[in-house]
Amino acid sequence: MLSFYLGLFNNFMMRFNIQYFVFLLILPFFACKNVNSNADGGQQVAGQVPGAITYYLTKGDKTALLEKQSATPDFSKERREGPTIKVNEAQVFQEIDGFGYTLTGGSADLIASLPANKQDSLINELFGASEKAIGVNYLRISIGASDLSASTFTYDEVPKGQTDVELKQFSIDVERQTLIPVLKKIVSVNPSIKILGSPWTAPTWMKTNGAFKGGSLKKEYYKTYAQYLAKYIQAMQAEGIIIDAITPQNEPLHDGNNPSMYMEAEDQAVFIKTALGPVFKETKIDAKIIVYDHNADKPEYPMEILADKDAAQFVDGSAFHLYGGNIEALSKVHAAYPDKHLYFTEQWVGGPGNFPEDLKWHVSTLIVGATRNWSRNVLEWNLAADAHYNPHTPDGGCTSCLGAVTVQDGEVSRNVAYYIIGHASKFVPTGSKRIDSNLAEGLPNVAFLTPDGRKVLIVVNNTDSDQTFNIENAGKQASIDLVAGAVATFIW
Repeated sequence: MLSFYLGLFNNFMMRFNIQYFVFLLILPFFACKNVNSNADGGQQVAGQVPGAITYYLTKGDKTALLEKQSATPDFSKERREGPTIKVNEAQVFQEIDGFGYTLTGGSADLIASLPANKQDSLINELFGASEKAIGVNYLRISIGASDLSASTFTYDEVPKGQTDVELKQFSIDVERQTLIPVLKKIVSVNPSIKILGSPWTAPTWMKTNGAFKGGSLKKEYYKTYAQYLAKYIQAMQAEGIIIDAITPQNEPLHDGNNPSMYMEAEDQAVFIKTALGPVFKETKIDAKIIVYDHNADKPEYPMEILADKDAAQFVDGSAFHLYGGNIEALSKVHAAYPDKHLYFTEQWVGGPGNFPEDLKWHVSTLIVGATRNWSRNVLEWNLAADAHYNPHTPDGGCTSCLGAVTVQDGEVSRNVAYYIIGHASKFVPTGSKRIDSNLAEGLPNVAFLTPDGRKVLIVVNNTDSDQTFNIENAGKQASIDLVAGAVATFIW
């Protein structure tokens, strides 16, 4: 009798375990059915119409500012008359590092001046991943003062007539006042943010004129200056701030800034191959070295350095601004040196600005133009200024550089560069890749494939009239209406 009941019990347990095992197998299926990726890379309850396109819009008249639209175009509708933008993810170009700004010393001062709650709110809005944030994922900072710092300084100034070849006086303490605390908060919000460092000048005792403005780096101090830059990277790393890359000199052909330093291409090549590259190698610093960092009217400058094999072995790529020349110059450098990367590291908005015209020009020329010409990033110039375009250095600092945000009397307002960058940074994370899309007349555009498989298309209506066009992808089409002068980011 006992054996009979034991048999029943064993039979029950076998059936239960099989059913439980089956339950464990199918549970993830039911869980996954109820969750889907949303347009910002997060999670949302399923229910979106298959093939629907989410899009965000900014209009030149400011009636929509990076505003999510309630309408959801989809790929199920028939094609309407008008041009067609074909997006083809099978044709892949460069990887994208990010979109952002220069966090100048003045920007850090202003952000740090905000009450703690407003400061945290702004940093989360700029660098966070929430629906309200724009997700900035790349920053440029100055190594020492830039012309948008409140005063001139380097990390190793000594009295006139003295030198410090052993760099015993080196210190980044000046950055502990505002820049480093602000950067630490940014890194806590976005730990993977990429940071590029650019010096405006070497310490004055290393220069031919002994001054912050102008002059050149003395050849006898090439190695010392390389060690100075290495010490900077190490000091920032000790603060928890990783410098992903540096340029040897901001705008090396412009010595009118305060501070500034003149450096010809030949000299930069010698500096890199005899000093900066070897010092980084000796000290095991893996920060990228990016050459030039100046206008697109002189592509021969970085090409001269890249033609020098001894220098080029240490060089990751070339950086450009666009205060002169054409953005297509980047493709000229890419064609000559396709194994080297390209970056777009600065473009200002002159205050007080012209919102509708600045919006169209910057998005079509930089967000679209720079990336279509192989740039891995796009950086607008100054992150923050006050209502009077302060702070800046005297006698050579920019007196009319409009910040992406204005910080005045404890309040923050957003300017055109905020929306220019936001239309890309919010939707195109680091590691995305540019993919093919054709150019339609009057509709500059660029497309990306994100790491999680979303397609992102940024389109500018550069005409004076509303436009109807089609987006084509994977053999399906969606019809879009875009008002004159507007910028839209489409995600599917």
